Amino acid sequence: MDYSSSKTFILEKLERELPTDLYYHGLHHTLDVLETTKALCKEEKISTHDTTLLKTAALYHDAGFLRNHINHEVLGCEIVQEYLPNFGFSAVDIEKICAMIMSTKIPQSPKNNLEQILCDADLDYLGRSDFKAIGDTLYLELKAYEVLDTEERWNRMQVHFLEHHRFFTKTNQQKRRPGKMAHLAALREIVATYDDVG
Repeated sequence: MDYSSSKTFILEKLERELPTDLYYHGLHHTLDVLETTKALCKEEKISTHDTTLLKTAALYHDAGFLRNHINHEVLGCEIVQEYLPNFGFSAVDIEKICAMIMSTKIPQSPKNNLEQILCDADLDYLGRSDFKAIGDTLYLELKAYEVLDTEERWNRMQVHFLEHHRFFTKTNQQKRRPGKMAHLAALREIVATYDDVG
């Protein structure tokens, strides 16, 4: 299993081929999720082999955006199945990596601790101090893809999302949940100033 080469391959591909209007789901997001995944693997005491699988899943979890922004998780799994055998990944490991990627589809649905770690890494920013800055890039991206059009709709969407989101790992429940709840409280105050219709 040549993790290093698989990493170089996908990072170069993402840098070269991702659409430029992916203000949130760009290369920077993949690198952020990778770093968070590594930290969570350490905190959650994950084995060396499974840590490598998780790091690979983090690197490839949004690779589907290379093909389309709709159902990108499924497309990401296709990319994993197409390329990772070239780097010596076994069919069993590829299946685990695909299951991790699919678990990040919103609403998240992790079935084991590895999937929980990737889900938490993917949305780690929800409980961090850079929540607003990162959220602004998602707002720009959703506007670019005509998913929403106003800041009011965006703020209402964020409140709904944060209310229904949960962190799965003990680490993020302790480290990120308090920050997330503070962000939710601040957003609720903003949304409370809007007219009821919206």
